Amino acid sequence: MDLISYDRPSDSPFVERIWRSQSERTEPFISIAENHWGMVITKHNGRLTLTVRGPETRPTPAESLADTEFFGIRFKAGAFMPDLPAKTVMDRRDLNLPDASSRSFWLHGSTRQFPDFENVDTFVDRLARDGLLVFDPIVGAILHGQPVDLSLRTAQRRFLQATGLTLGGYYQIERARQAIILLKEGASIMDTVFQAGYSDQPHLTRSLKQFTGQTPAQILRENSRAPLSFLFKTKTF
Repeated sequence: MDLISYDRPSDSPFVERIWRSQSERTEPFISIAENHWGMVITKHNGRLTLTVRGPETRPTPAESLADTEFFGIRFKAGAFMPDLPAKTVMDRRDLNLPDASSRSFWLHGSTRQFPDFENVDTFVDRLARDGLLVFDPIVGAILHGQPVDLSLRTAQRRFLQATGLTLGGYYQIERARQAIILLKEGASIMDTVFQAGYSDQPHLTRSLKQFTGQTPAQILRENSRAPLSFLFKTKTF
């Protein structure tokens, strides 16, 4: 069974989803490709840790810790930290921010209180107010197919700076994640090919192998595969 979490939308213009979960035992799983960066707050043995995680361009083996609670922030495409761009923490090069006390951590030379699930929107807004988190509207315009008054080269550079990914890479990962959701909701493999916009079944299979490490048939057979990391049913562009 895949990792299950509770998630909700956020009032913050920088945040796509807030999620939380817990694990009762140590268990391996597959961390699948992800086109958004985020923060994860983990509570294990009474200790809090805030981890910055970047996008993932390939599946990697991972392991959940026993008796652990955690919640996370999935930021919108276009939101980024100028002093900690997504490309520096991509592909599981996670950064654990140093503790200042049992309830606070260091960020950009000052201490900040660990957020909790209820006040995380306020935490994000304070990061933005202090200039540690910014939003590039060019990214949203590009994803919505809106014209931008920039050269193609500049627009591509801005997109890469904010997301850590090229536009093509972003779309490929998003399509693979949407295909997984379709399969899990009961769509047939051929219906998934059509609804997710793949050219044919081999195209779908290559994509899912690249980004999840599993074929469509393996994803459908839950009892015969390793659990997958969190999936969120989000709006596609």
